[in-house]
Amino acid sequence: MKIMVVGGGGREHAIIKKLKENKSIDKIYALPGNGGIAKDAECVNIGAKDIEGIAKFAAEKGIDFAVVAPDDPLVLGAVDKLTEMGIPCFGPKKNAAIIEGSKVFSKNLMKKYGIPTAAYEVFNDMDAALTYLDTAPIPTVIKADGLALGKGVIIAFTREEAKAAVRSMMEDKIFGESGNNIVIEEFLEGPEVSVLSFTDGKTVVPMVSSMDHKRAGDNDTGLNTGGMGTIAPNPYYTKEIADECMKTIFLPTIDAMNKEGRTFSGCLYFGLMLTQNGPKVIEYNCRFGDPETQVVLPLLESDLYTIMKAVADGKLSETEVKFSNGACCCVVMASAGYPEKYQTGYEISFPEKLEAFEEIYVAGAKADGNAVLTAGGRVLGAVSKADDLKTAVKRAYALTEKITFENAYKRNDIGKRALSVFEKE
Repeated sequence: MKIMVVGGGGREHAIIKKLKENKSIDKIYALPGNGGIAKDAECVNIGAKDIEGIAKFAAEKGIDFAVVAPDDPLVLGAVDKLTEMGIPCFGPKKNAAIIEGSKVFSKNLMKKYGIPTAAYEVFNDMDAALTYLDTAPIPTVIKADGLALGKGVIIAFTREEAKAAVRSMMEDKIFGESGNNIVIEEFLEGPEVSVLSFTDGKTVVPMVSSMDHKRAGDNDTGLNTGGMGTIAPNPYYTKEIADECMKTIFLPTIDAMNKEGRTFSGCLYFGLMLTQNGPKVIEYNCRFGDPETQVVLPLLESDLYTIMKAVADGKLSETEVKFSNGACCCVVMASAGYPEKYQTGYEISFPEKLEAFEEIYVAGAKADGNAVLTAGGRVLGAVSKADDLKTAVKRAYALTEKITFENAYKRNDIGKRALSVFEKE
């Protein structure tokens, strides 16, 4: 069996390594993949947004199953194209991927169907947005409507910051066309939780919860990034909260999408805030999170391909999805200067052998002969599992000490907030 995974980051590396556990899979192609993925799949130099190129390659190679992992190709309709060709796919079609592709759509969907989220206003005129900010509650949150590599959200703590954020999105176009429309929403407080879920549009099976660390610096300082590390499970996400989320958020979202004629099949990511007034949705993603995937999939005990095929076939309710009771930590090793200016092209030195509980998922790297060189802001994720979170965190940081490259940077407090929950008990 030949599998094609579209994408080329740490998330895709985690997916590919998990798929490799299925012995019926003979070949995995990564489009475009990266220098680290090349050790686990055949990388093909076709960009994730090149829908025609992806389709042509799939036809030529006789691909049996496709996994479209990143947001861009999903929003552009890669799954629609491949499905039309008769290739089974894991991932939502274009009309369902809009749940991430447009913040305005997702906010209006939640409002229409009574799904708990922050109060908000939508603007397509900069002057109107700036006038609104004269009296809006502060702090506030400014969001670009479209895709922005996970960075299209600015939390403003003063009116000046808020207005500067609006101008940067709508006038300076720092996120391109994604800033033509913006959402200005209520600032919520509470622990954040990421919950990835498998769904075939009928059944929803949440995966292990996780906690992302978005800010570039220790103690959640600095700029927002694509994610500097993750832990799973998230200790703030109790069984009681999980049950409430299933009843008030997860199932209502799937039901809402069905009623809108936009049945969602694939991985639906719920970004949640646990407020004093209950859990609320901060954002939806139409795909596996990055770097959440890197801590969730190592804890999956069931076969990933079997689950993905069941999702594509609409048979998720008949399929076992089991996770271990352990914990997992991912520490992202980045290029110094990320998410702003940084230098690349440095050789990465990997440990010769990994322990059974360790994984390295490569993101921003390219092959250069036998060497692997840094080629992005987030270079790789050092991941470790353990029976408890404290040990998982300790092991992940120990693994980072065995990986070297010039200009390496990491946060030193991944998991600290989660571990403080246990210290309070």
